[in-house]
Amino acid sequence: MEVNGVATKSEEEQFAVWNQVFRIYDLVFGLPPHAQALHFEIRRDNHVEYLTRGLSHLGPGFSVMDATRPWICYWVMHSIALLGDCVGDKLETGIIDFLERCQDPNGGYGGGPGQMPHLAATYAAINTLVTIGGTKSLSSINRETIYGFLLRMKDSSGGFRMHDGGEIDVRACYTAISVASILNILDHRLIQGTGDYITRCQTYEGGIAGEPSSEAHGGYTFCGLAAMVLMNEVNRLNLPQLINWIVFRQGVEGGFQGRTNKLVDGCYSFWQGAAAAIIQRLHSTVMEQLGLPLSKTDFSQGASCDSSNSDQEEEHSEPECCVNDICQPEIVGVNHNGDRFIKAPQEMGPLFNTFALQQYILLCSQEEAGFRDKPGKSRDHYHTCYVLSGLSISHHAGTRNVDRPPRTIDVMGPYSNLLEPVHPLYNVVFDKYKEAFRFFSSSNP
Repeated sequence: MEVNGVATKSEEEQFAVWNQVFRIYDLVFGLPPHAQALHFEIRRDNHVEYLTRGLSHLGPGFSVMDATRPWICYWVMHSIALLGDCVGDKLETGIIDFLERCQDPNGGYGGGPGQMPHLAATYAAINTLVTIGGTKSLSSINRETIYGFLLRMKDSSGGFRMHDGGEIDVRACYTAISVASILNILDHRLIQGTGDYITRCQTYEGGIAGEPSSEAHGGYTFCGLAAMVLMNEVNRLNLPQLINWIVFRQGVEGGFQGRTNKLVDGCYSFWQGAAAAIIQRLHSTVMEQLGLPLSKTDFSQGASCDSSNSDQEEEHSEPECCVNDICQPEIVGVNHNGDRFIKAPQEMGPLFNTFALQQYILLCSQEEAGFRDKPGKSRDHYHTCYVLSGLSISHHAGTRNVDRPPRTIDVMGPYSNLLEPVHPLYNVVFDKYKEAFRFFSSSNP
């Protein structure tokens, strides 16, 4: 707010962004219809070319990202998959071989060959290999040593450390739980106390902070919410309060901000948009927390991960068969949470204005090739990945079942803009998730 009639620095920056954004909107909507339509098309071929080039050559300025090379692989490969495209066999094989060199003999992946294993790099590497798919890619993952690495990162607080001696936060909790879940190695030893840690991070605003007593943040909110769903403990969060916080993070520009009183940023199209999409499948829990009655329809689809379910109880009652100290009935029950969750129909409509978000992405975030944070910023692979992920979320937010295409009216611009659907808990393309789920469910660690 103004102090003694003078705008604060934050207000000045906000006014500048509004000015840029609405100038773009005025310009586009002042064009003839045919010329207008061109601005609402995804420049698919340009984006794929830009992304593919990033796998073979990056300028010297990228040397500062030496410890994040698995992330570059993920941002690029996931973006290309969202666009419904792929790279050649030679490039895919090169990525698999590179990530094998990043895999530590004692478990986990480092940011590059010979580097210390790190939960963030491990998450990026696993999601990249899942996105590539196929036996060579998926079988290159040493699940037994990764399980040991995840256990070593577990802290007595219930949270996880990002690396040996590293920070403990909600991001670490999510990357650990997500990796364990998609690899079918999640068990009570990894889960124990993690829900307690995450619930302590939900703030008075309703969002989730990186650590207890910090500020609610869009990235951490997604991480905390997704982890709680995968552990089947999401009912411990205050979901109505969380909804209230998320919906007010969408600004007048149409995009999302990451925190209260911060600027819009294209990457939050996914972090906030996916959190909203997850809550759409938690209808029965939200209704219960609001003290509202559930219809029979609500109750029958409560067999998803928003509440305990009889399927999981039956799996837990099976005779135990332990492999490498991990009891298989328990693993199957916990690890199927992600699958049960995505198969449950959405009983809530979109919690945000999907058209406003698509408009911001297409007109303000999209460049001739690649996507950016906001007008005035430059494109990069990170924002390209998460802007496209958020665009996919907005395309499919009104679809009751993930395996059904959205309606024409749900996609801004030509229907050819439609992106592949993602599994919102892992942020991998849904078909790639299904392949990985079948592969890891049929084999022991």
